[in-house]
Amino acid sequence: MSAPDDRTADLGPRRAEPAEDTGYSATVLGSHWIQRPAPDADGTLAAPAPRPDRVEDTVLRFGPGVTAAVAQRTHRTLPALPPPAAPAPRRLRRHALPALVLLCVLAFLAWQRLGPSVEVRSVAVTVRPAVLPCDGTADVVAVVATDGRPGTLTYRWTRSDGTASGVLREVVARDQRQARLTLRWTFEGQGRRPAVAEVEILSPARLKANARFTYDCG
Repeated sequence: MSAPDDRTADLGPRRAEPAEDTGYSATVLGSHWIQRPAPDADGTLAAPAPRPDRVEDTVLRFGPGVTAAVAQRTHRTLPALPPPAAPAPRRLRRHALPALVLLCVLAFLAWQRLGPSVEVRSVAVTVRPAVLPCDGTADVVAVVATDGRPGTLTYRWTRSDGTASGVLREVVARDQRQARLTLRWTFEGQGRRPAVAEVEILSPARLKANARFTYDCG
C-alpha cells in the first residue's frame, strides 16, 4: 500500500487546539459559512487554507464544546443596572407658592385681628342744607378722625323723631386718617319742625356728636 498523498485532506471532524482563554465567547456558525476545499485539477481535494481567528471582531471556533460555550453565554445573567434617579418632587414645588401665599394672608389677618387697632381721635357732624324745603332730603355727614391704623368702627345713628339705625360698621384701612359716615333723612308734608341727627361711635371708643337743622314747608 502506497503512502497517502500529502494533498489528501482529512474531512473528518477536526478538534481545534485548546486556545488560551482570551475572554471571547464562542459563536456557532451555520454550514453555509464553512468554506469546503475545492478539488485540484487531478480530482484530489486540496487542504483548506487556515482561517483567521478573528473576522471583523468575531471569534470563529470549531469543534466540540462550541455549543456548550454558546449556551453558557446565552444563559449568563446580565449585570443589574442601577435604578433610575427619582424625579424631583414636582408636586412639592408646584404647591409651594400657593402655600406660601396662604401663610402670608393668614399672617396678615392675624396681625390685623391681634395687632394694635384703630383709635378714634374725634368726631364731628354736619348737615346740608341747614333749612330743608318742602319734601326735601337732608344729607347728614359724620367725619371721624383716626390715628391711621387699620381697624373697624362700629356706630349707630339716632334721629329726633325717635327712630334709630341698627349697629353699623365701617372698615378703616392703614394710613386712612378719616372715615365719613352718611345719613340721608327725607321729610314730607306741610309744617315747620326742628330736627336733630346724632351719631354714636360704639367702638373702639365711645363718642357722640350731632347736628341740628330745620324743616320748613309753609
